[in-house]
Amino acid sequence: MDTFLSIFTIFAQPELLLLVGIGTFAGIYIGAIPGLSVTMAVSILISFTFSWDVLPAISLMVGIYMGGVYGGSRTAILLNIPGAPSAIATAMDGYPMAKKGEAGQAIGVTTVMSFFGGLVGILVLAVAAPYVSDFALTFQPRDYMLLAVLGILLVGSLSSGSLVKGIFAGALGIAIGAVGRDPLTFTERFTFDFQIMEGGISFIAVMIGMFGVSEALLQLQNVGMKAVRQKIDKIVPSFGTVKKYLPLSLQTSSIGVIIGALPGTGGDIAALMAYDHAKRVTKDPEVPFGEGAMEGLVAPETANNAAVGGAFIPMMTLGIPGDAVTAIMIGALFIHGLNPGPMLMIDQPDMFWFIVGALLTANVFMLIFGLTGIKIFTKIVEMPRSIIIPLILLLSIVGAYAVNNSLTDVYWMLGFGVFGYFMRHYGYPLGPVILGVILSRLLDDNWRRAIISEREDLGRFFEGILTSPLSLILFTAVILIFVSQTPLWTSMKKSLFRKAKS
Repeated sequence: MDTFLSIFTIFAQPELLLLVGIGTFAGIYIGAIPGLSVTMAVSILISFTFSWDVLPAISLMVGIYMGGVYGGSRTAILLNIPGAPSAIATAMDGYPMAKKGEAGQAIGVTTVMSFFGGLVGILVLAVAAPYVSDFALTFQPRDYMLLAVLGILLVGSLSSGSLVKGIFAGALGIAIGAVGRDPLTFTERFTFDFQIMEGGISFIAVMIGMFGVSEALLQLQNVGMKAVRQKIDKIVPSFGTVKKYLPLSLQTSSIGVIIGALPGTGGDIAALMAYDHAKRVTKDPEVPFGEGAMEGLVAPETANNAAVGGAFIPMMTLGIPGDAVTAIMIGALFIHGLNPGPMLMIDQPDMFWFIVGALLTANVFMLIFGLTGIKIFTKIVEMPRSIIIPLILLLSIVGAYAVNNSLTDVYWMLGFGVFGYFMRHYGYPLGPVILGVILSRLLDDNWRRAIISEREDLGRFFEGILTSPLSLILFTAVILIFVSQTPLWTSMKKSLFRKAKS
């Protein structure tokens, strides 16, 4: 009984309900603007809410978090500029749909599937928090390293053309992510004695430049082309559509929860892994992936929203943040005299269940706000290119500058935009570059920790992989995924298929 009272506390106090609604609405539009990250918004909120009571402060933060994760899909679909890293995969099929006049349908599907993914994540948080957190604790540094390698190997799925080009793009991303001072030894890496490079390169600047500026440069070739009129009569997907993609959404939501519960990962990795999973299990999509496949929207959107519930699991049960936002929320809970971790669920279980209730409420608000205002949003892509190209460039510059209030990030963004334009022109995929930048730190840090823990003995390192069931499963998955992306495997599958038919 106390559990239900704690969950529905938010409905008993109208001001809490209003704060969740305001937070979700603000989060959607903050998430839609490249560079204005949810992490930044929540961190700014701490300075405004530290004098508040704990329940109103948490209500507002939870609303912004839930809305912001979904909001990144809006500009990803309409302008090919992911509002957040977790929306990179959404842009791959969402933007081609917008170019065909199906932006309304694309946003409608992402909204409903984001709601479904968020619901799954919250239910898992409520039911299985102790069990999933115990599983996350079994991950050793070598397991995080193997998880990062798995992410890099997604380049085969993210690059629809040459595997070699995909691997090159991923390796380039890792190199970009390594620029700056080594976090362990503080020595310079890839700085070429330029002081400006010692602080590293903001992956937000790389992402906005690669996707936003390169898109604007490509659009310059077709300035006179008439804009495609968007069909916005069918925004809410039919029950048949939802039912059709329900099995896939359950699978990708599970991926999102598990990845979200692993400290230091988050919705961006979950979305990319879910996209890869969708490509593998969908045998005959109605539209090819990368050209507007509905499965390419369902998978990443369910996963990155399910990862929200997943990220709260280690935060609430262990006091370990699942991602950057929950790291800030742990600080907020400390400020308000709470101690996230195992004792929180014993001493103050009502706070745990209140957060579950706030997440559920924010998820409902996200569905309501997400399905309204689409007609105004879709007008963006119906504007003449002579207006939309400067708009993309303006959003890109503001987004890159807003992260650190640094003109240097703007210069990086413009440079990577030009570089991204030439990459697209010569058929190199951009997704793996961003994935490489994001995963670079995870790979680097955990390789160091793993090899140091084995006293820099490679023999002991591989012995640890072979003797740990979890490490062995991840290592086998790395090998199988790599082999499955080679031309030899493709030719073997074709020959086996021909023999089976004959």
